[in-house]
Amino acid sequence: MEVDDEIIKPKVDGEEKDNRKPLVVILVGAPGSGKSTFCDHVMRVSTRPWVRVCQDTIGNGKAGTKAQCLAISSTSLKDGKSILIDRCNLDKEQRADFIKLKESYQVDVHAVVLDLPAKLCISRCVNRTGHEGNLQGGKAAAVVNRMLQKKELPKLSEGFTRITFCQNENDVQEAINTYGALSSSDVLPSGIFGEKKKDTKVQLGIMKFLKRVDAPTKVASDKTIPEPSNETTKESHHVNECQEQSGTNTLDTVPTLAFPSISTADFQFNIEKASEIIVETVEEFVNKIGNGRLVLVDLSHGSKILSLVKSKAAKKNIDPTKFFTFVGDITKLRSGGGLHCNVIANAANWRLKPGGGGVNAAIFDAAGQDLDTATKKRAGSLAPGKAIAVPLPSTSPLFSKEGVTHVIHVLGPNMNPKRPNCLKDDYNTGCKVLREAYSSLFENFASIVRTQVKSSDHEFSNGDQKVRREDGAHVNEKNKKFKGFIEVPESNNPYSVDGKQDATSSGKTGGSVNKDWGSWAQALHKIAMHPEKHQNGVIEILDDVVVLNDVYPKAQKHLLVVARAEGLDRLADVTQEHLPILRTMHDVGVKWARTFLEENQSLVFRLGYHSAPSMRQLHLHVISQDFDSKHLKNKKHWNSFNSPFFRDSVDVIQEISEEGKPTINDDEKFMSMELRCNRCKSAHPNIPKLKSHITICKSPFPANLLENERLLKKVDNAC
Repeated sequence: MEVDDEIIKPKVDGEEKDNRKPLVVILVGAPGSGKSTFCDHVMRVSTRPWVRVCQDTIGNGKAGTKAQCLAISSTSLKDGKSILIDRCNLDKEQRADFIKLKESYQVDVHAVVLDLPAKLCISRCVNRTGHEGNLQGGKAAAVVNRMLQKKELPKLSEGFTRITFCQNENDVQEAINTYGALSSSDVLPSGIFGEKKKDTKVQLGIMKFLKRVDAPTKVASDKTIPEPSNETTKESHHVNECQEQSGTNTLDTVPTLAFPSISTADFQFNIEKASEIIVETVEEFVNKIGNGRLVLVDLSHGSKILSLVKSKAAKKNIDPTKFFTFVGDITKLRSGGGLHCNVIANAANWRLKPGGGGVNAAIFDAAGQDLDTATKKRAGSLAPGKAIAVPLPSTSPLFSKEGVTHVIHVLGPNMNPKRPNCLKDDYNTGCKVLREAYSSLFENFASIVRTQVKSSDHEFSNGDQKVRREDGAHVNEKNKKFKGFIEVPESNNPYSVDGKQDATSSGKTGGSVNKDWGSWAQALHKIAMHPEKHQNGVIEILDDVVVLNDVYPKAQKHLLVVARAEGLDRLADVTQEHLPILRTMHDVGVKWARTFLEENQSLVFRLGYHSAPSMRQLHLHVISQDFDSKHLKNKKHWNSFNSPFFRDSVDVIQEISEEGKPTINDDEKFMSMELRCNRCKSAHPNIPKLKSHITICKSPFPANLLENERLLKKVDNAC
């Protein structure tokens, strides 16, 4: 790193006191990049008074919040101390509030970017012990890779006075020496230092390898379909290594299902007939899986089923980028073959038990006890022709080592007389069941792709503000509406077992939906059940409810009143027996709204529920109607509070009292409605223009909202 830094010192010793000026240094880097080590070295050698602001320890030695970091920063600057912000700060939004300190305290704000290779960061995280934030061991790789996907390198235009880029350990040491040498009155030159242009040859090399991995191989029919050789396997290892070092992984961004041939091994199904069914079912589904890919896997290069399927797929002109065959161990596709598959299929037995032989034994063994435990939570058995998706916990070796987020168990027909339920060469029934098995398998995968469930065992977090998983894992994944569960129509229910539907009624809509809550979406449930463990985020704890601020508020004031009852995950679960707790939630919400109204009488509040919540555990939104928030960014955010999707608390209570169930308006069409002002109902083309309008709109609220106490205004004129 070529840095020509000259520390500017005061010319007159007597003026040193007047020249003292605190400094804010924002560290930017993934876990394992060396942020804490940087701080320790600088503070040890520098004569300037520094304060390290670390979110992992700010709560009396435990993880805290961004707000706490800002508070300590402000206090330190008032005392004339410089600060080192030890957080990941990988995106512009996470840095913004700290940069604002520049205006409040008239200080320079620097960024030191520890842009080290992902491979090095992961290695450090995996090998370390006793880490302050508990990010260590096997789970670290997935966390680091996911965080780096959101990386935005800082720019001077954000408000920085100076940015220093460190791209190797020598660069880091130079930066430590520079900041460690600063006295209380020293000033560093402004600008960008250490930035290097990306090596064009390296980029071209990566593209070359990508093309060679994806290059199709000729088959007898003159059609093409990719199938890696030993050479391409080595190349794909190189691709993953290059991409890992650059902090990206192109292959990881494509949802991919790897599946074995069902029933052709232990169940002795005719291979020729099976290959026909595989190709026909793939052809039916290949355009229903969005940007996903289907990969048929077998261990042997001489596999007859792979050869037949490859030939038949080529004849049908099936897109080879959407479906291809692959030779390798289905439990080691990434580490052993360079192919990343986030979903794998298991040719299961009807008891959904480990053991036996073949694929079933291999997958259960590779996934560890976590898969068996997670499977038992889903179902105890499986009927032929059915499939069931099981999200893998991040503690599973298949998750941490191979990047597998889901295992889909699927059971085909049996033609082996030594196995249970043998069809005795009844191929009319057998072909029908096998076709159903593949259809159910691909439907499960399509559901995962549609809902973009990219991680099934993560925590819920706000940038660097974390709600910690029970196993201590830290993952930064933002709360996205409708991304917390898999939603499947009743006719395509992937969680049906033995032909029986396990669905919950959706109220008057008559629909039926199953939800597979991702682990981050369990955060509210964990807080409700054990609020004493989350006291930093909870503002009131009662016997029946807890109250907390929404992590991503969509208005000036936005609270959640969360039920503490087990089994009450969402509005569709509510019956007349839950009326007492609904009334309690409403009363607590009203109390808090009126508390806020005493502080600001211009606010107007609405209390209600989302028809299809993104977080598990029934929660009531108490939200001011100004919608003045940087977190309100898109049409779904707006319409989730300003369409029939949002059910007013008073209406829900009335409907349950009279009819036993509330109406659930969970049709996706409500999310795509045009943007209309919540007062005058005028239409607007985008969120910025809508926000600009609602700040000046003085029209009265619609008549229906002014009835039945749907809105709460100032105390002396409450509705």
